[in-house]
Amino acid sequence: MIKRFFAIVLSLLAIASVGGAVVAVPVYAATKDDVCAGVSLTGGSCDEPASGEPTVQDTIETAINILSFVVGIAAVIMIIIGGFRYITSGGESSSVSGAKDTILYAVIGLVIVAMAQAIVRFVLVRTP
Repeated sequence: MIKRFFAIVLSLLAIASVGGAVVAVPVYAATKDDVCAGVSLTGGSCDEPASGEPTVQDTIETAINILSFVVGIAAVIMIIIGGFRYITSGGESSSVSGAKDTILYAVIGLVIVAMAQAIVRFVLVRTP
């Protein structure tokens, strides 16, 4: 059962890393001169991004939120499945322990997602 849990965690990490790479690839590396060329014509300041335009930080935050939402939904579904397995186990010790393990791993997944959200928000708030 522990091998299965680690396989699931590694699968989620692989999906997250691929999703992060897909989100990070289309970022255009423009120089400040490229960006400021159009801003000076409109009388704006080049120190701040134009209003309404997403920054890299916003893109990362959106990707993390979507990934956390998907993993959170999966964990809640697994808790429901574990509860259903627990109810229908009929008192068999192997079925009961399997159902309890499913619920436990899903709760651990929710805790990990919550901690990851806290860490990402902390890092994004601290970056200039």
